[in-house]
Amino acid sequence: MHRQKYLSHRAMIGFITFMNMYPPLSTDMYLPALPEIGEYFSTSEFLVGLTLTVFFLVFAVSMVLCGPISDKYGRRPVLIFGTVTYTIASLACVLAPNIYILIVGRFFQGFGSGAVITVSTALIKDCFRGKIMTKILVITQALGVIGPMAAPLVGGVLLRFTDWHGAFWALTGLGIINLTLALLLTETLPEEKRFQGKVLSSLALLASFAKQKHFMMTLIMFAFLSLPFMAYLSVSSFVYIENFKLSAQEYSYFFAANSAVSILGPMMYLRLKKAMPPARLMQLCFAVAITSGLLVLFPGHFSAFAFLFSFLPFTAIGALARPFGMEILLNKAKENIGTASSMINFVPNLFGSIGMALGTLPWGDFINGLGIIILGATLLSILMYKLVGEI
Repeated sequence: MHRQKYLSHRAMIGFITFMNMYPPLSTDMYLPALPEIGEYFSTSEFLVGLTLTVFFLVFAVSMVLCGPISDKYGRRPVLIFGTVTYTIASLACVLAPNIYILIVGRFFQGFGSGAVITVSTALIKDCFRGKIMTKILVITQALGVIGPMAAPLVGGVLLRFTDWHGAFWALTGLGIINLTLALLLTETLPEEKRFQGKVLSSLALLASFAKQKHFMMTLIMFAFLSLPFMAYLSVSSFVYIENFKLSAQEYSYFFAANSAVSILGPMMYLRLKKAMPPARLMQLCFAVAITSGLLVLFPGHFSAFAFLFSFLPFTAIGALARPFGMEILLNKAKENIGTASSMINFVPNLFGSIGMALGTLPWGDFINGLGIIILGATLLSILMYKLVGEI
């Protein structure tokens, strides 16, 4: 591990895990309040939905920019800049006088989150190697489930004592904690290993990764499997609250239960990796995803519980695919790890943004739309798998 002056081995694992919670905490905590936000600002579901979509679009673009910049100037300054931006943006969301300012606040939250998550991924490769890196990937992914599990529950509880502003006050606190830890971080990228060209040239490194066909096709294959979950994220509150008539608090329980299953994914990956080759594991992911899509389309309409248990298999297999794909892709990257990590995070989040937009299309029935999205994305992932040939 890279020597740290103030943070121990366990503290670094905890810090990386904490940073990996940024995206789910930044979305899941205020999901129960989405209908309330619409009423508060007297605005449409589309504009309320933009607070999610804009976040993830900017989040994806930020990772593309910040990865190469961290290869040029180091991890620590990019992390501090991103955390400060996120914290100020969270406070702006609290003080937003209308939906448009809230969307702007979410824009800058997304940018700050992109910087944070890119650095957190690069730190894994900077600080750990081999089997230890694999274990760290699994640990951070598994512990990162705490965010998606806790966030909607916290959001639901906050709605009992305050309004939607409470979630953004909590996110402001998250930023302050992360900034404190970032200031304690010792730089992990030595001067001699940094990109020596100009900043614009460092951004051009992205093109070099884009030209690596096997790397990009493998990345896109895994990215398709991230798309349906983001579609679920964008419509789940409307399905549970408006379709199944649950309260915001009840919805938070269902959402947390689905998120809790995510912890099985990294654990299953650790076990199945030893039991079967990568190709067979990939085929298992496809089979479970297709089964889940069919379940959502049919029994998923019967009740809130039927919808939950229909989507759970996809949640588990999606959580397995994240460390699976990240390990394969990080091992393919031999240099400019910041740029590689930005691509590894950018493409799935770009696809996730597309998933959010697809999920909120006027399907007539969000459940049918979600089932179609799961099946379509899985079939496209299978097509990419055939083109990749060997992972």
